[in-house]
Amino acid sequence: MTTMNLQENHSSRPLTVCVYCGSRPGHDPAHAALAREVGHWIGAHGAQLVYGGGHHGLMGAVADAALAAGARVIGVIPEALVEMEAAHRGCTELHVVANMHQRKQMMAEHADVFLALPGGIGTFEELFEVWTWRQLGYHDKPIGLLNAGGYYDSLLTFLDSSVQAGFMGQWQMELLRVSDSASELLPALLKAAQPDAPDRLEQI
Repeated sequence: MTTMNLQENHSSRPLTVCVYCGSRPGHDPAHAALAREVGHWIGAHGAQLVYGGGHHGLMGAVADAALAAGARVIGVIPEALVEMEAAHRGCTELHVVANMHQRKQMMAEHADVFLALPGGIGTFEELFEVWTWRQLGYHDKPIGLLNAGGYYDSLLTFLDSSVQAGFMGQWQMELLRVSDSASELLPALLKAAQPDAPDRLEQI
């Protein structure tokens, strides 16, 4: 990208969690339950959600739960996917953009932290891109991988093998916070995003 402003100061609005997750529900109902848990946590703790704007799968589950818990929800969806992913018309803000590049940049600009839930290649691509941006210094926002149920175990094993093979450094792995608990990972990410604002974080 030739223009990128991911360091924008958003102190005047709630801390915003950017969630990457599947547009499908997956076969295990625990994945949808996890998405609802994350959405509820965001709303119950006074934060805000930005996500891919879909109404299907885990995307819809996290958005619906956040809205039900009182959160503002910002959806960002490419025009070509409005029908495919069933754009969520209940979002507080729904931005229909021209392409995936605009979607990802807008989501990143709104975000204070990034969190990946179970998903498919779209989720993988979003996670790896924002992780790459972090290692290159385009932003310094915390990135979390929610590995509930061991969904990402094989991926993490592969990434460790890449470190052992010399294609990645351990410091790159340490840029990614991994946990199997949403209730532990979310507060840690938000604390990392606002380390000098204890009063605000105590409220969320």
